Amino acid sequence: MQITKDTVVQFHYTLSDETAVLENSRSQDPVLYLQGHGNLIEGLEKAMEGHQAGDKFQVTLAPADAYGERTEDAIQSVQVKHLMGAKKWKPGMVAVVNTEQGQRQVTVVKVGMFKAEVDTNHPLAGKTLSFDIDVIDVRAASAEEIEHGHAHGVGGHHHH
Repeated sequence: MQITKDTVVQFHYTLSDETAVLENSRSQDPVLYLQGHGNLIEGLEKAMEGHQAGDKFQVTLAPADAYGERTEDAIQSVQVKHLMGAKKWKPGMVAVVNTEQGQRQVTVVKVGMFKAEVDTNHPLAGKTLSFDIDVIDVRAASAEEIEHGHAHGVGGHHHH
C-alpha cells in the first residue's frame, strides 16, 4: 500500500543537519503518524507521499520546507518559572513554554533570578535538514483516526 492521504505510516528516521546527526529513532518504537493531516513538517510529509513499506530513502529539506527561516527579532523575556524541562537553566538549553498556540520549544539566551531571555525560533529553524527514512508499515486509517486527525497505537496518540 502506498502512502497517501488518510494512511497510517510507521517509520524510522535519522535526522542530520550540515554538520551532525541530531536525532535517531531506531532505538525506540517507530514513529506513527496519519498522512495528510499536518502531523509532520510539511516537506517531510510531501516526501513520504507515494512510498510504501520497505522503502528506504533520503530527503534533504531547505529551511522553508522544514522549520522555517530564523527570525532575528525573536528574543522575548519570560519568567523563569514558566520554563519547563529543567530545574536550573543555562544559555543554550532548550525549554518548553506554554503559549496561546500550545506548547513551544524555545532556546534560553540569558538567565536572571526571575526572568530569562529566550529565542522563540524553533531550535532547528534556519537549518537545512536531511532525513534517512525507513518505511516500516503503511495501512488505511480508521474512521476514528481520520476524525481525530492523528494515528492511534504504539508511537501514536493514545486516548485514556
